[in-house]
Amino acid sequence: MPELLSPEWLDLQQAAMSALPERPGASACIQYDVAGGTAGPISFHLVLDDGRIADSGLGAADEPDFVLAVKWDDFVASVRGDLDLSVGFMQGRVKVTGNIGRMLSVLPVTTSPEWNEQLRAVASQTTGL
Repeated sequence: MPELLSPEWLDLQQAAMSALPERPGASACIQYDVAGGTAGPISFHLVLDDGRIADSGLGAADEPDFVLAVKWDDFVASVRGDLDLSVGFMQGRVKVTGNIGRMLSVLPVTTSPEWNEQLRAVASQTTGL
């Protein structure tokens, strides 16, 4: 089983999310900056194309549309399905910088029941949670 935020985990997440329904226009490059884990700060990025993860990788994106800054514990809670990152944003636990309009355009995807179902499936195959 892949460890959370490993290249294998990103591949597993991308494969799971590639099966989601197409949502034309729900496209963005999202960077996550996760702080506070045992490995130190970790950045990774996802490229959503019409509601599906088309690409992902460790490290900062060259030109992210927006960046989500989140603490390790909150990120783990989001992967487990215990915290919706949009709720974390409203509570001040997640910081967003960049194009807020682009973030709002993909929010219906990343908060959808289908996305959350796939995320829980990935979590069930992940170590480090």
